[in-house]
Amino acid sequence: MKPDISTPADIRLLIDTFYVKVQDDALIGFIFNEIAHVDWPKHLPVMYAFWEFLLLGTPDAYRGNPIQKHFDLHKKIPLKTEYFDRWLSLFQTTVDELFEGPGAENAKFRAYAISETWKPKFDGPFAVS
Repeated sequence: MKPDISTPADIRLLIDTFYVKVQDDALIGFIFNEIAHVDWPKHLPVMYAFWEFLLLGTPDAYRGNPIQKHFDLHKKIPLKTEYFDRWLSLFQTTVDELFEGPGAENAKFRAYAISETWKPKFDGPFAVS
Protein backbone atom coordinates (compact mmCIF):
# COMPACT_ATOMS: atom_id res chain seq x y z
CA MET A 1 0.00 0.00 0.00
CA LYS A 2 1.22 3.47 -0.90
CA PRO A 3 1.08 6.36 1.54
CA ASP A 4 -1.48 9.13 1.20
CA ILE A 5 -0.62 12.80 0.72
CA SER A 6 -0.72 14.18 4.24
CA THR A 7 2.44 16.19 4.94
CA PRO A 8 4.50 18.99 3.38
CA ALA A 9 7.17 16.36 2.63
CA ASP A 10 4.60 14.44 0.58
CA ILE A 11 3.79 17.60 -1.37
CA ARG A 12 7.49 18.21 -2.06
CA LEU A 13 7.94 14.64 -3.31
CA LEU A 14 4.92 14.95 -5.58
CA ILE A 15 5.90 18.32 -7.00
CA ASP A 16 9.58 17.46 -7.47
CA THR A 17 8.73 14.20 -9.23
CA PHE A 18 6.05 15.83 -11.36
CA TYR A 19 8.22 18.70 -12.56
CA VAL A 20 11.07 16.39 -13.55
CA LYS A 21 8.54 14.74 -15.88
CA VAL A 22 7.28 18.11 -17.11
CA GLN A 23 10.78 19.32 -17.96
CA ASP A 24 11.46 16.14 -19.95
CA ASP A 25 8.07 15.96 -21.66
CA ALA A 26 8.09 16.10 -25.46
CA LEU A 27 4.84 18.09 -25.66
CA ILE A 28 5.05 20.65 -22.85
CA GLY A 29 8.65 20.62 -21.65
CA PHE A 30 9.68 23.33 -24.11
CA ILE A 31 7.12 25.73 -22.62
CA PHE A 32 8.80 25.54 -19.23
CA ASN A 33 12.37 25.28 -20.49
CA GLU A 34 12.51 27.48 -23.58
CA ILE A 35 9.56 29.87 -23.38
CA ALA A 36 9.03 30.56 -19.67
CA HIS A 37 12.66 29.87 -18.73
CA VAL A 38 11.47 28.67 -15.34
CA ASP A 39 13.86 29.38 -12.48
CA TRP A 40 13.30 26.02 -10.77
CA PRO A 41 14.91 26.86 -7.39
CA LYS A 42 12.53 29.82 -7.17
CA HIS A 43 9.48 28.18 -8.77
CA LEU A 44 9.39 24.91 -6.84
CA PRO A 45 8.90 26.47 -3.37
CA VAL A 46 6.00 28.48 -4.80
CA MET A 47 4.46 25.26 -6.10
CA TYR A 48 5.00 23.54 -2.74
CA ALA A 49 3.16 26.41 -1.05
CA PHE A 50 0.34 26.40 -3.61
CA TRP A 51 -0.32 22.68 -3.23
CA GLU A 52 0.09 22.76 0.55
CA PHE A 53 -2.59 25.43 0.64
CA LEU A 54 -4.90 23.39 -1.61
CA LEU A 55 -4.31 19.92 -0.19
CA LEU A 56 -3.32 20.44 3.42
CA GLY A 57 -5.20 23.64 4.11
CA THR A 58 -2.04 25.31 5.34
CA PRO A 59 -3.17 28.88 6.05
CA ASP A 60 -1.17 31.60 4.35
CA ALA A 61 1.03 29.02 2.61
CA TYR A 62 0.38 30.58 -0.76
CA ARG A 63 -0.32 34.12 -1.75
CA GLY A 64 -0.32 34.83 -5.42
CA ASN A 65 -2.22 35.04 -8.65
CA PRO A 66 -1.37 31.92 -10.62
CA ILE A 67 -3.70 32.61 -13.50
CA GLN A 68 -2.11 35.99 -14.21
CA LYS A 69 1.27 34.32 -14.67
CA HIS A 70 -0.35 32.01 -17.21
CA PHE A 71 -2.00 34.95 -19.01
CA ASP A 72 1.47 36.51 -19.27
CA LEU A 73 2.87 33.25 -20.62
CA HIS A 74 -0.04 32.96 -23.07
CA LYS A 75 1.17 36.21 -24.67
CA LYS A 76 4.44 34.44 -25.50
CA ILE A 77 2.89 31.18 -26.70
CA PRO A 78 -0.76 30.25 -27.06
CA LEU A 79 -1.64 27.81 -24.27
CA LYS A 80 -3.60 25.11 -26.04
CA THR A 81 -6.04 22.61 -24.63
CA GLU A 82 -3.61 19.79 -25.43
CA TYR A 83 -0.99 21.38 -23.17
CA PHE A 84 -3.39 21.50 -20.23
CA ASP A 85 -4.44 17.92 -20.93
CA ARG A 86 -0.82 16.77 -20.93
CA TRP A 87 -0.08 18.69 -17.72
CA LEU A 88 -3.07 17.01 -16.08
CA SER A 89 -2.09 13.56 -17.32
CA LEU A 90 1.45 13.93 -15.99
CA PHE A 91 0.18 15.23 -12.66
CA GLN A 92 -2.38 12.50 -12.14
CA THR A 93 0.03 9.78 -13.24
CA THR A 94 2.61 11.07 -10.78
CA VAL A 95 0.07 11.06 -7.95
CA ASP A 96 -0.92 7.48 -8.80
CA GLU A 97 2.72 6.33 -8.89
CA LEU A 98 3.50 7.75 -5.45
CA PHE A 99 0.31 7.88 -3.39
CA GLU A 100 -3.14 6.48 -2.75
CA GLY A 101 -5.98 7.49 -0.50
CA PRO A 102 -8.31 10.45 -0.02
CA GLY A 103 -5.52 13.02 -0.18
CA ALA A 104 -4.25 11.56 -3.45
CA GLU A 105 -7.75 11.57 -4.91
CA ASN A 106 -8.20 15.18 -3.80
CA ALA A 107 -4.91 16.14 -5.48
CA LYS A 108 -6.03 14.57 -8.75
CA PHE A 109 -9.42 16.25 -8.52
CA ARG A 110 -7.89 19.65 -7.76
CA ALA A 111 -5.54 19.35 -10.75
CA TYR A 112 -8.47 18.33 -12.94
CA ALA A 113 -10.53 21.29 -11.71
CA ILE A 114 -7.66 23.70 -12.42
CA SER A 115 -7.14 22.30 -15.90
CA GLU A 116 -10.81 22.31 -16.82
CA THR A 117 -11.37 25.81 -15.41
CA TRP A 118 -8.35 27.31 -17.12
CA LYS A 119 -8.56 25.68 -20.56
CA PRO A 120 -11.44 27.83 -21.83
CA LYS A 121 -9.68 30.98 -20.67
CA PHE A 122 -6.78 30.28 -23.04
CA ASP A 123 -8.05 28.11 -25.88
CA GLY A 124 -11.55 28.37 -27.23
CA PRO A 125 -14.35 30.83 -27.85
CA PHE A 126 -13.96 32.51 -24.45
CA ALA A 127 -10.18 32.77 -24.54
CA VAL A 128 -8.58 35.96 -23.30
CA SER A 129 -6.08 37.33 -25.77
